[in-house]
Amino acid sequence: MLFDTHCHVNDEAYHTDRDEMLTRAFAAGVDYLLCPGTNLETSASAVAMAHKYKQIYAAVGYHPEEAVSATPEGFEQLRNWLVNDPKVVAIGEVGLDYYWPEPARELQQEVFIEQVKMAVALDVPLDIHDREAHGDTVDILRKYGKGSRGVFHCYSGSMEMAKEVIKMGFYLGFGGTTVFPKSVKLKDIVSKVPEDRILIETDCPYLTPPPYRGRRNEPAYVRYVADEIARLRNTDTDTIQQLTLENGKRIFAIP
Repeated sequence: MLFDTHCHVNDEAYHTDRDEMLTRAFAAGVDYLLCPGTNLETSASAVAMAHKYKQIYAAVGYHPEEAVSATPEGFEQLRNWLVNDPKVVAIGEVGLDYYWPEPARELQQEVFIEQVKMAVALDVPLDIHDREAHGDTVDILRKYGKGSRGVFHCYSGSMEMAKEVIKMGFYLGFGGTTVFPKSVKLKDIVSKVPEDRILIETDCPYLTPPPYRGRRNEPAYVRYVADEIARLRNTDTDTIQQLTLENGKRIFAIP
């Protein structure tokens, strides 16, 4: 069994063949999927999909690129989902993204801090987006997220940072970029981090791994990530599939 711990299966990229795409995923052995929201609308659609399909669980939150849309009423809706809906298992996708000049970094930080505080108060994991913002992301977690836990999805930091965030209680999500031939640093990291902190993901419809790179990504392709991690860690794919399944169910408290 496979657990795709970060997949945007509610994305418009699948509007013509969503059921077929999910059927392919289930046939490929993907029995657990976590669909994160990026704003209030996509969080609602992630929750709706989690209720439609028993294999899907939802995370809800404001992505840093959507920070301008965050409101007090929206934060309250996130809280209501997290408290009252057992299929909502994390706050995400949240964090910081400094690749683009907007939204302003200060606004991104305010919205992220609010959601980190919520995760601590409600004792739920965070699904973190950290793009070219490693220092500020970790600093905010140190200051406002004491006792927090979760996953750095699509991990892109250093080995030193990996060791630090693992000590803080976080897991590392590895996706299609791990399979890219030129991802030398990432391959080295995934070969060395503790096996009980590794998660696999697709981040579909983005970051498609070989042999489908250049096409739309989908959860069925998460198996190629598992294959590559098995190769890098000198073990078999079944072992990686099983340990990442157990890791995903543990961090998101899924029975």
